[in-house]
Amino acid sequence: MKAHSKILLGLLLGAAGGLVLQQFVPGAFDTGADGIERLQAGCARDNWLAPFRLGANVFMNLLRMLIVPLILTSIVSGVAGLSGGREFGRLGAKTFGWYILTSLLAIITGLVVINLTQPGVGANLPLAIPDNYEGAAGRSFADIIERMVPQNVFGAFSDNGLLLQVIFFALVAGFFIGRLDEPHRGRMLGLFESGFVLMMRVAEWVLQLIPYGVFVLMVKVVGETGMSAFKPLLYYMAIVAFALLFHAMVVLPILLRVLGRVSPLAWFRAMAPALMTAFSTSSSSVTLPVTLETVEKRGGVPNKISSFTLPLGATVNMDGTALYECVGVIFLSQFYASAGGFELGYADQIYVVVAALMASIGAAGIPSAGLVMMTAILSGLGLPVEGAILLLAIDRPLDMLRTVVNVWSDTCAAAAVARSEGHTVLQTTQT
Repeated sequence: MKAHSKILLGLLLGAAGGLVLQQFVPGAFDTGADGIERLQAGCARDNWLAPFRLGANVFMNLLRMLIVPLILTSIVSGVAGLSGGREFGRLGAKTFGWYILTSLLAIITGLVVINLTQPGVGANLPLAIPDNYEGAAGRSFADIIERMVPQNVFGAFSDNGLLLQVIFFALVAGFFIGRLDEPHRGRMLGLFESGFVLMMRVAEWVLQLIPYGVFVLMVKVVGETGMSAFKPLLYYMAIVAFALLFHAMVVLPILLRVLGRVSPLAWFRAMAPALMTAFSTSSSSVTLPVTLETVEKRGGVPNKISSFTLPLGATVNMDGTALYECVGVIFLSQFYASAGGFELGYADQIYVVVAALMASIGAAGIPSAGLVMMTAILSGLGLPVEGAILLLAIDRPLDMLRTVVNVWSDTCAAAAVARSEGHTVLQTTQT
């Protein structure tokens, strides 16, 4: 059975199990019972739900376990592999410039849309605010910049809330590893590359558990609150889809036309095989061979450009993932702010923008990997990460859509860079 079929099955079985508990196991607030009977009923349902709460907590801990080592090894190995060679020259500057620009515009698009619609305000979500939660009151932009540089690197590694410090150290370490003399450069680069391969294997194993995580989460949520929690999630899902499509169909085509002088519609038609593969696999990495072939044979981009821009893009250019992380975190932040009386300030939203941009660099090109990065940003804001697990219920179609946006941006970058280097694209026979 394919992964998305397993997730759908887990979702349906979990919702059905939760409805069974709602129907046949009395709850703590059932009417027509006195205080003692309600207390006994609540304990009965809690006993039934306890194994599912345990499973949900274990799954969340597995996701938290991935955050620091995956980000560290991914960014260090990627930057170290680039900083010592020709890629930091003219071609690298153009490619990185495109990736940073499009990712930032994607995040800003998501930020504007989520603030205009505000789906999290007053949403009926089955998420409890911890007693010791005080929000991020008093955070300023200067404070964010100051806290970005770690005083103790190992202390940052041990606290998922210090995401920006981990990313900052990884960028610095990767840059200087790439500039070391041999044999030290090769040894350190090999260490982090092997570490990244290891963490990818672990991440793939954890993400294979998503259907079971969705199942226990659905039993817990539906068993406690019924189906009412899914109405705001459907609204949120529509908003994310709109923001992704706006970035893919408006922002990127404008950039492709203005900066690359390429017809967006003609380029979209040429890239159709790669985009369809991205939609079906939900993985930029798995789609990469098809993307390379499509860009070269149907798009006419020289191999020396496509072989550099596309593998790099599959690693660090995650427009759709960055937008999704921003919208998801702000959605949950709006809920916690409205439910707990805390104000989500502009500095907090700037933090989300910076964190989403930097975290998208470390997002692995595998299905649902953005979920790991979202938990890291939530931790950085001081918010519970349970909300990210709740969003798993509707993640699959959004994951497919944001992967298409990721790959579409990669192909646009290849075309724009090729044109800037004097090459003509879309001159080959499209078969």
